[in-house]
This record gives sequence, structure tokens and C-alpha cells, in this order.
Amino acid sequence: MSIADIHAIYLATEGEGINLGIPQVFVRFQGCSIGCVNCDSMETWEFDSGRPMLFSQVIDEISRVGQNGLIKRVSFTGGDPLHPKHRVALTTLIDKLKAKGYWINIEAAGTVIVDEVFDKLDFISFDIKTPSTGVRFNPRLLNKMMDQYSDKFQLKAVVDNRQDFDFISKLYDQFSSKNVNWCITPGFMKGETLPKEKILQIMDWNIADGGKFRVICQQHKFLFGADRTNV
Repeated sequence: MSIADIHAIYLATEGEGINLGIPQVFVRFQGCSIGCVNCDSMETWEFDSGRPMLFSQVIDEISRVGQNGLIKRVSFTGGDPLHPKHRVALTTLIDKLKAKGYWINIEAAGTVIVDEVFDKLDFISFDIKTPSTGVRFNPRLLNKMMDQYSDKFQLKAVVDNRQDFDFISKLYDQFSSKNVNWCITPGFMKGETLPKEKILQIMDWNIADGGKFRVICQQHKFLFGADRTNV
């Protein structure tokens, strides 16, 4: 198969996590079956409603939007780029981009580890699904990530309330002996104005809990609002 189901390819500055502020090309796959209740990109859930693209077209578009190849960083996101339906396209595109000297990240939902993908990547942003997402998280995945990929990943969790914070804090206590970047992203959902009080409260919780986490807000939502996409 030489077709990738793509929602969008666009140039933007990384808006969250420890790579905040670095320009890169985002390749957003169409299709996700995870179903986080607070997802901010539900328009990417439905399968087979994206833009069918040949692999060569995807590569050409990455180069074009990336200032004609000047920007050599690519982030695969979705949707869920690790869904089995996307894996052939994903691994093929990674191989082709690596051959052209690109640095490659994936926004992983944290529900599965795919060694044949992760082994090829330069960086992995691995979500921890907190209670507000409505998705069950398997802590055993963290052992595998820390054993195999400790030098190239971050843990990122959306925290929307105290239950979320306590959940991630307990996980941290279980795995604190590992040298890993833990990031909290305060929830800032579509239709919501800047949740300043929520952010300040989460920062206070973190300080009172010993400052375990980097609290990093979503920069793109501060700049463009929570409803704007592909920024």
C-alpha cells in the first residue's frame, strides 16, 4: 500500500512539552479509535475521511511547507498515528524522512508501544491518560518505555482537576527512580477561555507536592485560542 490517510500537514511551532517553541512540520493522520472524552481534535477521529496521499506526495508536502526543506523536524500526530491501519504508512514515511536527514518525533497516545516504530524515532512524546480523559492507562507501559527508550522520551499528561493531579503524582512516586521528563499540561479545551485560575491552582498543587513536574501550558492555545486547529 502506498497511500497515507492524512488530515493535515502544516508548519507550526511546538506548543507543549519540553520541546516548546521549536518550529517543525506536523503530519496529522486521520483516524483514531481511542476516544478521549476531552480530546481537542475530534475532527481527526473518523477513519477514511482524510486526504488520501501517496507517500511521495506526503514527502513533497513536508518539504514544501517546511520552507522548501529548510525545517528538518517532523512530528507525527493525529488522530492516532500508531493505529494498526496507519503503521505501514508511518514506518515507510519515517524511513524516507530519516534518509533525508529529518529529526522525527511522534505524539503517542500512551495506549500502545510499537517497537518497530519507536526504535526509528528521535523523540517520543508519550501520553499518560488521566481520569478526565475517560481512557484507562496501563502503568506497565511505563516500565517498558523507561527500560528501552529512557534517552528519548517525555511523559505528558493533561491535568484538568485534582483527581488528575493525584493520579499522575502517584504514578510519579512509583517510577521516580527513573530519570525521565514528566510534564503536566493544564487542560484548556475547545470553547474554554484562558483557564488562568486552573493553571495557577495546578502550579500550586505541584509546588505543595514537592515540585515533581514541569507544568507547561499549551502555547498555541494562548496565542490563537483553544478552538483554532493546525497551529
